[in-house]
Amino acid sequence: MKYLLDTNILIIYLRDRKTKTHIESTFQPFDLPNVPLVSIVSVGELKSFALRNKWGEKRLSNLDIFLEQVIIVDINSHDIIERYANIDTFSQGKLKGQPLSSSARNMGKNDLWIAATASVANATLLTTDKDSEHLNKNYLTLETVHLI
Repeated sequence: MKYLLDTNILIIYLRDRKTKTHIESTFQPFDLPNVPLVSIVSVGELKSFALRNKWGEKRLSNLDIFLEQVIIVDINSHDIIERYANIDTFSQGKLKGQPLSSSARNMGKNDLWIAATASVANATLLTTDKDSEHLNKNYLTLETVHLI
């Protein structure tokens, strides 16, 4: 199975041993035959998070080592760009032929890119938040990790 790891999951891997152990035992995203994917958008978010929190050289080095263990997916793809547009329009309840069963959802732009990447990669989006719940089964498969 392919897992696209949301930014919040990556932060858990870098900081939270207890929830990381839960993720490992439940999903095994780094164990074969599973494939861990990360959107380039999440890499940017992580780098910004590190700068804002004044990470030192050791933590920045650990971040780079961690990112070497995943496949980083670029968003400069026609399919991902088209899926982004469809998901954004669907989330606003304005996609012709695909009504939204709830009220419009304002997703953050980075969340849209990450969801579009998971959708096109046919990867399960592993996250801790509910921003993409309305996309589950419509555009992607979603697994929500509950913080411990």
